[in-house]
Amino acid sequence: MEFVSLNDGNKMPVLGFGVFQVDPKETQRCVEDAISVGYRSIDTAKAYFNEESVGAAIKTALAGGLKREELFITTKLWISDAGEERALKAFDASMKKLGLDYLDLYLIHQPYGDIYGAWRAMSRLKKEGRIRSIGVSNFYADRIVDLCENSGVIPAVNQLECHPFYQREALKRTLEDYGIAFESWASFAEGKNDIFKNAVLSSIGEKYGKSSAQVILRWLIQRGIVVIPKSVKIERMKQNFDIFDFALAPDDMAAIAALDTDKTLFFDHADPERVKWIIHAFDK
Repeated sequence: MEFVSLNDGNKMPVLGFGVFQVDPKETQRCVEDAISVGYRSIDTAKAYFNEESVGAAIKTALAGGLKREELFITTKLWISDAGEERALKAFDASMKKLGLDYLDLYLIHQPYGDIYGAWRAMSRLKKEGRIRSIGVSNFYADRIVDLCENSGVIPAVNQLECHPFYQREALKRTLEDYGIAFESWASFAEGKNDIFKNAVLSSIGEKYGKSSAQVILRWLIQRGIVVIPKSVKIERMKQNFDIFDFALAPDDMAAIAALDTDKTLFFDHADPERVKWIIHAFDK
């Protein structure tokens, strides 16, 4: 496994396993399969409703002889829990579900609500040693600059939509200015734009004897971006893991760069109506 060095001195695997949209009933089996393949970084969130299942898989892995320090576990704070006191309670709830006594990475899931209160709580938990690294997710450049310049604590990671059709180069440069690691969600664009059959990606894959999916992951990693692909099939997990025995040539990187449309395929976090939808997504 290759690692990225975070700005707080910790290290994070460049390849992890994500469980977004994995049914809680399937999550334990999927995470156990991923760990058996070799994944050691697992990404979940309160809003995925499968933290308990991830925790059960971790418990099984530890009982089987895996050491806790070999794992890198991420979960996220939802908007309704933003705020200093609420964040502390939400963290404790997530830790209980995960069955852990410390967390490797805790992210503010969305850039809304009382993020400064949440950031103070997370910074406190980091100082207490209950969290190794803290970061954010879906923070655009303006939100990152605001948080960095006004909080006094620089995030270690920013997790964002990133794939061949939305490459985020300008935002990547802002993160680099602050030494913040870029982590990709939806690396495969969730299959949109028929990405797995894209002619450019397919032809590059044929050149190396790899699939389009493997090419995409390799391209992201060579850009210095952490990836957390999801699959419920162990065969696909193995394929996604098998990306460290080749490197894309500069002309291949350039060909993929030309696919960028600089537009989200999901939602714009700066769109007022979408912001309202996200904030109230779990209202009852």
